[in-house]
Amino acid sequence: MAFMLPGKPVSSRFSFTFAAMSYDLKAISQYATDTIQNEITALQRMSGFVNEDFIQSVILMHEAKGRVVITGIGKSAIIAQKIVATMNSTGTPALFMHAADAIHGDLGMIQPDDVVIIISKSGESPEIKALLPFVRNFGNKVIAICGNKDAYLATHADYFINTTVDSEACPNNLAPTTSTTAQLVMGDALAVSLLRLKGFTDRDFAKFHPGGALGKRLYLKVSDLSSRNAKPVVPATASLREIIIVISGNFLGATAVQENDQLIGIITDGDLRRMLEKNEQPAQLQARDICSMHPKTIEESELAIQALEMMRTHDITQLIVTDQGRYAGMVHLHDLIREGLI
Repeated sequence: MAFMLPGKPVSSRFSFTFAAMSYDLKAISQYATDTIQNEITALQRMSGFVNEDFIQSVILMHEAKGRVVITGIGKSAIIAQKIVATMNSTGTPALFMHAADAIHGDLGMIQPDDVVIIISKSGESPEIKALLPFVRNFGNKVIAICGNKDAYLATHADYFINTTVDSEACPNNLAPTTSTTAQLVMGDALAVSLLRLKGFTDRDFAKFHPGGALGKRLYLKVSDLSSRNAKPVVPATASLREIIIVISGNFLGATAVQENDQLIGIITDGDLRRMLEKNEQPAQLQARDICSMHPKTIEESELAIQALEMMRTHDITQLIVTDQGRYAGMVHLHDLIREGLI
């Protein structure tokens, strides 16, 4: 049995037998490559379809007082759900309505100020042709995302966004593959255009993504971490014994050093080791003789992810936390690891 090593290019014809079947590994690699190239070629055409209808569609949704209702059938319905999720997470209220369920009661979710997007490759599906007149009768504006400019959907919608592809990646030109990728890209283009018109920021994004590591990167503050820690500090005149007791007792591997209630430096475990290597009589030293002056600090109101970036930049594991310049505590790399930011 011959195996191809993972990650290695297939440069010649290989085969191996598994469960009494023989596989042409070179052919499988070519199938995948052809699929990717087919979709890349189709997507390169998409920018040419950003026309007046696309621009007016973006303006319509940006100015709408209602929501964006997105519908489709089959694979297009799955794409519609993804576009809804993207819009909701980027500041454009949206909801999904399955085209087949719409004419059996779900039309009731469409409100007078809503904009309706209908997604279909052919634009001729029976469910779509049945649905469109009802939506138009409600008086809602309709945007068609369609792969056939002459289709019923394209010609009866208020705005037509073209997602025509030359062929599917499927060798039979049947299974929706390249066409659904084109729909997805146009949906992303709409969502990002709206995001930018709204001036949607990373802090806005955080409001809708409070869960998991992504949410924490966007909303977790330095103070959320430092407030859980001790606040180790010694005076500038502290002896070596006093310094060791404070560092050992607070489990942060460091202590701040203050003089006249002002922060002047930091002493870390590493500073102590280096000091012991250089001095034969360390007991005579005070905190001011050992500390690193002008320590790296971060305001407690900053995002925790910025603390992580500072630690990486300066190759350190602790940061002094300040409140309007005054010593307020300390944050450690372990705090960031514990929160899943690394």
